[in-house]
Amino acid sequence: MLENPERDETAEAMPAATEIDIDSLSKALATEKEKAATYLANWQRAQADFTNYKRRTEQECQETSRFANTTLLLSILPALDDFERALGYVPPDIAEQPWVDGIRLIVRKLQTSLEAQGLSPIKALGEPFDPRLHEAAAQGEGEEGMVVGELKKGYKLFDRVIRPTTVVVGNGAAVEKKEEG
Repeated sequence: MLENPERDETAEAMPAATEIDIDSLSKALATEKEKAATYLANWQRAQADFTNYKRRTEQECQETSRFANTTLLLSILPALDDFERALGYVPPDIAEQPWVDGIRLIVRKLQTSLEAQGLSPIKALGEPFDPRLHEAAAQGEGEEGMVVGELKKGYKLFDRVIRPTTVVVGNGAAVEKKEEG
């Protein structure tokens, strides 16, 4: 059989070309693996961002629905204040009249309905003054820094103050008088 000289040259040249191809393919593969890892990391980051966004919007939606009635509740509170104030001034001779009891029941029903919506009164009388819960309107005789009078009842809707209690804060005058006497 005759040997082809071109074939020998091709056979000798082939390993060099194959080595170059393998090297370039290895480099290309490494580059593509880096790209794939970058794409995967970016995708995972985007997925985490979307999950956080989804959770945040769900929380905001819940907050919005919890506090959507705030304006309505704030518009009802003055009427409740008026009812409570009126009941405080009922003369003793008519306090036991059935219609007065009926008004008391209406007030209790209104209070119960508001509490069912998450509204709760802020306890103030006898408590230390807290500017997050109370609004000082005046000072009066009593222990310094303590709430000694309540002018307008304050309310919380769930855990948020929607109307602070308007209070009279003690100025320490009564304490001084007791110590002097």
